[in-house]
Amino acid sequence: MKGLRLYKYEKLCSKKEIEILFAANSNSVKSYPIRLIYHIDKDNGTPAKFFISVPKRKLHHAVDRVTVRRRIREAYRLNRSLITNILREKKMSVNIAFIYMNDEVSDYAVISDSMIKALTQLSAIIEQTEIELREEISSK
Repeated sequence: MKGLRLYKYEKLCSKKEIEILFAANSNSVKSYPIRLIYHIDKDNGTPAKFFISVPKRKLHHAVDRVTVRRRIREAYRLNRSLITNILREKKMSVNIAFIYMNDEVSDYAVISDSMIKALTQLSAIIEQTEIELREEISSK
């Protein structure tokens, strides 16, 4: 991946993948004001795909929702290396949904700190999942 650009193939657009992501057994990480829902899978070409949801119920004005969405996207773009490097090493992929939980527009610094915390927790979970998969394969 060259530079810090976000490419189209990194965006989660498939309805089928989104339904799998929000299935009954979906996993999540909370780092206020962001909730991260994820689904870890074997390698499918792209290490991480994501989408961002800012509920209308929380922020009523479209301008505010767009502002928060941009801030979340920028925080992810700058910090995605926390998980993508691990995913490439382990030959795994993950689908992620970022859901904004605050009732007012947060500063970029707050969102960025929250994003770093959530992605760090997710990287630890990816490491643990890889260890569990390796143990499961060796026991068979």
